[in-house]
Amino acid sequence: MSKYSSYIAGNKERMLDELLELLRIPSVSADSDYSEDVHKAAGVVAEHLRKAGADNVEVASTPGFPVVYGEKIVDPKLPTVLVYGHYDVQPADPIELWTSPPFEPIIKKTDLHPEGAIFARGACDDKGQFFMHVKAFETMMQNGGVPCNVKFMIEGEEEVGSANLGWFVERNREKLSCDVILISDTGMIGPDQPSITTGLRGLSYVEVKVTGPNRDLHSGLYGGAVANPINILTQMIASLHDEHNRITVEGFYDKVLPVSDEEREGMARAPFSLEEYKKALDLSDVWGEEGYSTIERASIRPTLDVNGIWGGYIGKGAKTVIASYAEAKISMRLVPDQDPAEITQLFKTHFEKIAPSSVKVQVTPHHGGEPYVTGIDHPGYRAAASAMSQTFGKEALPMRSGGSIPILSLFERELGAKSILMGFGLDSDAIHSPNEHYGVKNYFMGIETIPLWFEAYTEEMK
Repeated sequence: MSKYSSYIAGNKERMLDELLELLRIPSVSADSDYSEDVHKAAGVVAEHLRKAGADNVEVASTPGFPVVYGEKIVDPKLPTVLVYGHYDVQPADPIELWTSPPFEPIIKKTDLHPEGAIFARGACDDKGQFFMHVKAFETMMQNGGVPCNVKFMIEGEEEVGSANLGWFVERNREKLSCDVILISDTGMIGPDQPSITTGLRGLSYVEVKVTGPNRDLHSGLYGGAVANPINILTQMIASLHDEHNRITVEGFYDKVLPVSDEEREGMARAPFSLEEYKKALDLSDVWGEEGYSTIERASIRPTLDVNGIWGGYIGKGAKTVIASYAEAKISMRLVPDQDPAEITQLFKTHFEKIAPSSVKVQVTPHHGGEPYVTGIDHPGYRAAASAMSQTFGKEALPMRSGGSIPILSLFERELGAKSILMGFGLDSDAIHSPNEHYGVKNYFMGIETIPLWFEAYTEEMK
């Protein structure tokens, strides 16, 4: 129990009701039909910041949806924390797979959330998680004030790639200047096992096309005499991994930074059952690069995966053709210090090199993102480990995530500050999927942990 516990307990029902009201706003940034609701959500967030005690609160315009800003500067000599989150949400489709309306939040018990979970779009990603910071800020303000300076930047375009966040940050560097960025948009290992995300993988995404004859051909008349683009493409894709499941693109691993033994040991202490993992996915066995555990393969090692492949005839019945072309979409998850532009070029060069002369190859780059890592020796990490260990009663473990958040590199480049990823969601919370939910206990554990982080971080920076 912390000094904040009694205040949180006394305002628990109100804090939950306020989150439910925010979740009722369908702030879907990807669909222009919800534009008015996205702006409405921004206004509601701003009003909650004002009521919590923030100064200079504004709904700042961008070429897209607005950014909500607020601050509390208690002493310029003290460290400054920038809290980031997003109030926009994913589309709720397919609606028919929801067990309750996505924008009518309801609390139901689940196996992992026996105290109840909030079912609604945005419950975990990210309304429930960023709103913890607003309520934690309120809690600190009602119990002596914040121990250091705090700024809030809550955007409305994260679910569509943060298209205008860079525009906003570049124009407001002084306003956003800070020592560290605190984010809750990630998860923990389990409901009772706190963890802190220390790294995220980057991304290189390409589309490849292999073209043979200038039209589809009769497979009887031309089979065996003309290269089949589908056959060629599948052979080329198969060659992208060797017998040890390492990627064969020349130079692919040249800049991969090794992970320290200390961090790998911390990851190895995470509760993980390989049998349960296989059972949950209906697998007879796992697959991956030799020399690494399943957790490590999915987090600290780079990957190459085919996300889709097509060509020729796929309709009902039979049609005996040699397709004119075949295509595939390929994603490569990257780790520090792999550069997405460089990896994309290495892939393009390699893929063109391994193509036989009987076909033409086209590689089209799509989007990418840089990998990100924050060391376990960072004062923000140590503060998170201390705070989470206090509220959960057990050691918080460092974990790398296999996903990507490209904006973290933007923050570090433009603001010169590291980001601390202290999330409270679970992998099972179905973010981006029907029946997204967020544990009520997780929500309040976050509200209690965040003030302890501020105290520990301020002490770390003395």
